[in-house]
Amino acid sequence: MDEFDVICLGAGPAGEALARTLSGSGLHLALIEKDLVGGECAYWGCLPSKTLLRSAEVIAEAGRARELAASRVDWAVDRPRVAARIAWMSREWDDSGALQALEKQGATVIRGEARLVAAAQVEVDGRRLRARRAVVIATGTRPAVPPVPGLDSVRAWTNREAIKAAELPRRLVVIGSGAVGVELGQGYARLGSAVHLVESAPRILALEEPEASASLAEALEKEGVQISVGARVSSVEASGEGVAVITSAGRIEGDRLLVATGRRPNTEVIDTEGSGVRLNRGFVATDPATLAAGERIYAIGDVTGLGGFTHLSDYHGVIAGRRLRGDDARADHGAVPRVTFTDPEVASVGVAEAQARERGVNVFTVVQDVASTARGYIHGPPGGTIKLVADRDRGVLIGATIVSPRAGEMLSELTLAVKQGIPISVMADLIHPFPTFARVLQGMLARLDAGTRASGVASR
Repeated sequence: MDEFDVICLGAGPAGEALARTLSGSGLHLALIEKDLVGGECAYWGCLPSKTLLRSAEVIAEAGRARELAASRVDWAVDRPRVAARIAWMSREWDDSGALQALEKQGATVIRGEARLVAAAQVEVDGRRLRARRAVVIATGTRPAVPPVPGLDSVRAWTNREAIKAAELPRRLVVIGSGAVGVELGQGYARLGSAVHLVESAPRILALEEPEASASLAEALEKEGVQISVGARVSSVEASGEGVAVITSAGRIEGDRLLVATGRRPNTEVIDTEGSGVRLNRGFVATDPATLAAGERIYAIGDVTGLGGFTHLSDYHGVIAGRRLRGDDARADHGAVPRVTFTDPEVASVGVAEAQARERGVNVFTVVQDVASTARGYIHGPPGGTIKLVADRDRGVLIGATIVSPRAGEMLSELTLAVKQGIPISVMADLIHPFPTFARVLQGMLARLDAGTRASGVASR
């Protein structure tokens, strides 16, 4: 039986962060990966999708030039050129560079599919490995394909196929309007596809504030994206050379179908009885602070269900690595930022207003139309909205949602405020440069400060 100090199942962002943190510690790490070293984000998720969105954004900006700067602008979308740039950004799906980086950090990378068979034992294609210190589960997630009748009979895309495709479908139907659905939907629409978003929930981006959903829906519809909400899919069938999606709102036809209905954890490789690992809604049950999942077992990244973000996976890898080095490091999930990279972007942190009210918080909110600010007028469409949620009794910010160009770049100061419980009076005293997009926060924070200081005032 081969022995290592630490064995990690998965070499995605969480595993890479673990390797980086353990480098130089004297602990020998083995990373086991059945797919590409670097994981979903590098090859099929964040990086290639944002590359596609950047190409689509350039096309949209060319169109805006007619309003802001030029009397005539002509272009022709070159989908193969877009695909080539995505391939370049994804390293042509070659992980040799990522592999070498891990090996330089002292890690041993083993190709194959690992199975956790006991608390400290892992099996890889018949080879048995033992961890002297701990096993770390970082197996991530995969696209969740719902059991819709007929779906397996058509050539449906998930995010992986949508990213690698060189074709531009004339009509694209997207089932699901979470981050993946709205991002790729808008990207393909801007490149020239007629896109129809189908969502069973009452609104798109259902996990965000209602104001964010409404603002983004308005922007997408102005660009020609059709949106059907409250439309439950009952079946899918082939229709000529394309596909037909049968929903409670009617029959929707397209040339291609993209399924963007969430992610499913890769936990089939865990022998729960032998290892003692428990599952919670399919995800690995994990202590949110220590990331412990059992005796000498940690779980990090998307497989924990604590959040499906690359930056959180990296954070988890660092926390687990520090604990394995002997530090009493603890994870804090109270202020995990998230960004949907549509145009306008949707960025948020903390709790939404409805969640706060359900918890009995004395809530005070401020909402601002981004388009009505100085930078909003300068920039032009698409505008957006910002919502800040405060705990009036404590005088602190507990949630923020920004729908605006550059929203992701504006979020960090609000993330820090939520994480540290910085008094709103202190935040309101911060000077924001004019005329940045973030300047709007100055007036909003002043209103929030006045509202939280007041007593007996309506919370709106």
